[in-house]
Amino acid sequence: MSSWRRDFASGLVVLTPILVILFVLNYLYSQIVDLPVIRRLAEPFGFFVAVLVFVMLVLSVGYLMRTTVGRLFETYLDAAMNRVPLIRVLYNASKLAVETAVSGTDDLQKPVKIEPWDGMRMTAFKTGKITEDGRVVLFMPTAPNITTGFVMEVDPDDIVETDETVEEALTRVLSAGFGDEERPSPIDIDTRSED
Repeated sequence: MSSWRRDFASGLVVLTPILVILFVLNYLYSQIVDLPVIRRLAEPFGFFVAVLVFVMLVLSVGYLMRTTVGRLFETYLDAAMNRVPLIRVLYNASKLAVETAVSGTDDLQKPVKIEPWDGMRMTAFKTGKITEDGRVVLFMPTAPNITTGFVMEVDPDDIVETDETVEEALTRVLSAGFGDEERPSPIDIDTRSED
């Protein structure tokens, strides 16, 4: 892939989720502001009531997601969104962006590589858990839907440590390998002074 195409794809990976989130927030806010009750209120008061209604709506949906009905709804929504090619990427990128912004990436402690077959490496993440027999518990997300994946118990000797950050590894998995950045090679600087 040429350099400009890679830059364009990387830019889309970063900007598209942000634009989708802003579009959805703008749409929800405009729908709330257009409610007859809020439209009749004076301007500064109406704004605060609209924000309060929006926060209550988000909390209500969040509470619903803790129930069985909410989890089933989310499962069916994920399945439906993941069937449409372009929507799948936008949906998963937006979902990852919100989850990362809200909860951070603390649950995924460190990206590592494993080699299930000779010559093939896969990206996985340490979860911070260790089994009773000393194996490290890893989560290996699937691309491009990183909300699904495999939980594996791996012998510590079979894990290859990397110097990647969680965000770099997640970007690669989420973009199905297209958003991988080329790291510049280190520059050697001679620090010896000449006398």
